Amino acid sequence: MSDKNVTLSDAAAKRIAVILGADPAKNAMRVSVEGGGCSGFSYKFDLVDATGADDLVLEKGEARVLIDQLSLVYMDGAEIDFVDNLMGQSFQIKNPNAVASCGCGTSFSI
Repeated sequence: MSDKNVTLSDAAAKRIAVILGADPAKNAMRVSVEGGGCSGFSYKFDLVDATGADDLVLEKGEARVLIDQLSLVYMDGAEIDFVDNLMGQSFQIKNPNAVASCGCGTSFSI
């Protein structure tokens, strides 16, 4: 494992900045990994107002993303992206550790 490198694409940073700007009570988006989903694990996105003591903090422009240490184990080397295409708009995580994922882009297995 490397040193838990997670990156934020420019598109994701711009979208997160817009979302956070619309809710002044929140100062970051938390990305976490939970058990469940159609492939074993799923990503969860929440707006939060507090940083945990062991959170990885990603900042790009006005965007701020928090990832807890447990979730980070599953996300090492991943990129958080925002996609806007004919299928709709969504945050997607390009995770090199995932051996399978589902069509919705929010569930994966390792």
